[in-house]
Amino acid sequence: MKASRQTKKLLFAILAWFVAMAAFVFFRYAQAPELPQWAVGASDLATLALLMGFVFGSLHWLSNVIADVSAISRLPYIFSVIFKGLFLLLGAMTLAYVTQFLNMWAIENHMISLRQMLTAHILYTPAFQSLVLYLVAVRVSLAFIEQMALLVGPRVLLNIGMGKYHQPRYEQRLFLFIDMTSSTAHAETLGDYRFSRLIQDSFSMLADTVTNNEAEIYRYMGDAVLIHWPLEEGVKDDRCMNIYYEFCQQLNWQRNYFEEQYGFVPKFKAAAHCGQVVAAVVGVHKQEISFFSDVLNTLARLQDQCNPLGQRMLISGDLLQLLENDNTQYNVDSLGPIVLKGKQYPTEVYGVTPR
Repeated sequence: MKASRQTKKLLFAILAWFVAMAAFVFFRYAQAPELPQWAVGASDLATLALLMGFVFGSLHWLSNVIADVSAISRLPYIFSVIFKGLFLLLGAMTLAYVTQFLNMWAIENHMISLRQMLTAHILYTPAFQSLVLYLVAVRVSLAFIEQMALLVGPRVLLNIGMGKYHQPRYEQRLFLFIDMTSSTAHAETLGDYRFSRLIQDSFSMLADTVTNNEAEIYRYMGDAVLIHWPLEEGVKDDRCMNIYYEFCQQLNWQRNYFEEQYGFVPKFKAAAHCGQVVAAVVGVHKQEISFFSDVLNTLARLQDQCNPLGQRMLISGDLLQLLENDNTQYNVDSLGPIVLKGKQYPTEVYGVTPR
């Protein structure tokens, strides 16, 4: 899944840079009364845009990978942007001067055809400085978009940009609520600062499994997190249960780290429920997509029953009816109808354990 995710990021970077380079070529050359000397036809302009889009998109993706796996990811965001911008410029300059070397070698060896290499024009154009400024502007803009996607989620950012939820709309959603057990005692023992670091360390391990199961983070609430899917996607392949137990497995794999840093391995409980919600954009100066429904209230009450029932994860009967039960990796045990706090009618509750 990591390879698939990186492939998608690479393709997105190449596509974004192709659009940016196509715009540059269009306004720089296509509007001129005559084609530049190195271009035989209009197809050469498209080739130049494709070539630069591929090169700069690859450099863009590589700079993101290096920043994510190195100590740069722990620095303030502005340093990450500076590194990515410098990496892109260094790669572009290296390409340009390698092209110049090849061009001079071709001249010395009377290989005239190589003089038509399109990338040679990147270095020799009078607008080279404007191209450099354009590269910086595009890189900073894409870095800003990437950061916004991290803050609100890529789908939420796209939906806000497209105006999808400016009018409230009904949707079917599946929600998973994960909450730390004994969080009050842990906060008193560790203090606010160390407890916040514990939350950071814990939820950083949740990122990959959320992505792998095609989910999105709806909201962080202190030591709890609310995750959601469109209903038809969430019920596939036991995703709502996979996230919770894969997360617990990740925490267990890092047992030595947590015991050394905090003296214990954090434990979490979870609940999942689904139903119809109303989705709408709320806010003016700070916008977000919010969900309004009794589904969320029922989910919170369901999660409160984990400790009294001695269960790590609970799901509702409404969700169980929709789950694909073939080849499941989990045992689902009925705990009977339970009247949740604030509810008039009982809810069918089921405990989930891995096989």
